[in-house]
Order: sequence, then C-alpha cells, then structure tokens
Amino acid sequence: MTALAPATTPDRPVRVAVAGLGWAGREIWLPRLAAHPGFEVTALVDPQPVVRDTARDAHAVPFAYADVDDLPVGAVDLVVVAVPNHLHATVAGRLLRRGVPVFLEKPVCLTSAEAELLADAERDGGSLLLAGSAARWRADIRALAEAADELGPIRHIDVAWVRARGVPDAGGWFTRRDLSGGGALVDLGWHLLDTVLPMLGPTQVTHAIGSVSDDFVNDSAAHAAWRSDAGAGGRARGDVEDTARGFLLTADGVSVALHACWASHESLDRTTITVHGAAGSATLRCTFGFSPNREPTPVLTRTRDGETVRLPLPEEPIGVEYDRQLDALPGLLADPAGRGAAVAETRRTIDIIERIYQSARPTEPERQHVLAGHRDR
Repeated sequence: MTALAPATTPDRPVRVAVAGLGWAGREIWLPRLAAHPGFEVTALVDPQPVVRDTARDAHAVPFAYADVDDLPVGAVDLVVVAVPNHLHATVAGRLLRRGVPVFLEKPVCLTSAEAELLADAERDGGSLLLAGSAARWRADIRALAEAADELGPIRHIDVAWVRARGVPDAGGWFTRRDLSGGGALVDLGWHLLDTVLPMLGPTQVTHAIGSVSDDFVNDSAAHAAWRSDAGAGGRARGDVEDTARGFLLTADGVSVALHACWASHESLDRTTITVHGAAGSATLRCTFGFSPNREPTPVLTRTRDGETVRLPLPEEPIGVEYDRQLDALPGLLADPAGRGAAVAETRRTIDIIERIYQSARPTEPERQHVLAGHRDR
C-alpha cells in the first residue's frame, strides 16, 4: 500500500466550511471538524434555511450561506463538500476555479468527464483538491496491508462489503440513479476500490466486468434504520442496484473479485478482504461504516502452509478513521506537490466503475447507467 503523507500542525487552525448538511455533513463531518483542534468551522453552506440555521446554532458557527458562491473570497482555507452525489463535481469545480481548496468525499465524481472537469478546475484555479474515502485510514486496513507485504507477489484479492439490511435513504436521492450516480457499487464499491487499488500499485486495470441486481432496493424491510437524510421525501421507487459484483484483471495478471451489497440474506453487516499471495494469504473480517449490525471485533488472520494464525489488531472506536483522515488534512493541504494526486486516483476508480456498469447492462441501452455516459431516455 502506498505511504500516506504525515500530518502537520499549522500555526493556526485551518478555517473550514462545510458545504452540504445532509446525513454525512451533519453526522460525520461537522461534529468532527468542530471538535478537532486543527480546524475552526467558520461557515456552513446549505440551501435549506432551517437545516443550516439549526446546524449553525448547534455548533456556534459564525456564518451560514445558501450557496458556495456566497462564500467571501479568502474567508476559508478549505471547504468540505458533502452535497448529494450528482452535485459533487459541479460544486467542487466552482470552488476550485475560485482558488478555494476542497476536500471532496466519495464518490468524488460520477463520470470520467466529471473527473476531467475537476482536473481542469484545479489547474485553472491554482488550487488543491483533496479526496478519498476514510476506509484506508482504519488501523485494521493498515495492518492488513502490512501483512500483505509479507506474502510475496499478490496473485488475487477478494473484497466484499455485504450488509444484511442497509439500503440508505429509501425514497430519497440515494436510490435515484440520476441523483446518486448508482447504487451499492458507486457507494460501497468506491470504499472497497479505494482500499484495494493501493495494494495493487500503479499497474493498469486492463479488464473490469460485472453484474448488478436490485432484489432489495424497494423492500422496506431492507432499509437502513440507522441512517436517513432529512427531507428525503416520499417512498419513491428506487432505480439503482442494491448488489454489484465485479471482476478486475491487471496488466500484471493480478485479479480482484469485488462484491458490494446494500442488503442481503445475511445476519450481520460484514466487510471481508482476503489477499492471496505467492507465499500465503491474509484475511480481514470487520465492518466498514457506522451500522450497529456489525461484526463485534475485527479479526485479521494469516494462512501459510496449512496453518492459520490470528494477527494482533489495536482496538479503536467506530468512525475513528474519519478523525484520522482529518488529522492528516492540514499537512496535505500545505503540500503543493499533492496537486493532481486526487484526480489521478479518481480517474482510475471511476474508470473501473464505469466499465463494470457498462458490462452489467449490455442489452438495455435505454437503462444504461449515467456513469456509462448515457442518461435515461
């Protein structure tokens, strides 16, 4: 796995604005930023007056705006963009072109064209785009990567995030393809790819195919009771997949089997990653995310010559990977050499997702996913 840049502490806290106060903005980013000594939340942005005023009062934020264009030039050092998926590239691009640094949560974009929009905006504004999922900041993922380094050349990786019941925001934008960009693949799959691709190194992914299904997305019993967005609306039928399976092959001959699933017949939400090397294998069983219906304790094992041993893992609270990601942001923000790095990773990830969606619906051009460059007719 590629090394992560060390965190540094600036002379003063980073002045940050949070744009988008849906579930992720309210529950993940805003409270963590407000509590972090390295940041000062100076502004909020959301089009809904009640939502932004409530959050402003709760965290004593001095300014709140309806649109990112209303943010005064030079008022913040960084904007954390947590708007709905279909607005990620547009909102981030507008900020970057004004010279405002941006941290953009996953999915960074929904098409390869949007990745190029972000690249152009970062270059034209002379600013910096930071992005990525928090999964790679988990202690158990780092331990897995260290174990994988001792397995010789990697031959294959199995990676899966399967929820028992976890369709998010049923009736809201999350299950609308035109607003979310996709279902479980673009949501959970982005986390999985963000974790696995660094293990593969810079090699090209030459083949990416897959299948999708939607057996649970409109089943009320499969909804994620622990997660909802305010103002999600009525119970409109979703038109995204709840399950995606993909198979990747690299130019070096390494293969990856990927399984992302919002709902299933399983009893627990579980994330499983197995790295198969020439000298053995390593398996991590844990649960990504915030679901309470999870594996009680992450378990990492290594298997060699018929013997399986359990490897030590540190205990850490749920969600600490987001705090760890914030620890590193000031240092990344201060490093001009990082310009273009997020876009490079994003191009690779979205290209794989596009190809899986393209192969998953070869006989239904009228329903081709927006990520494949087609819109519903």
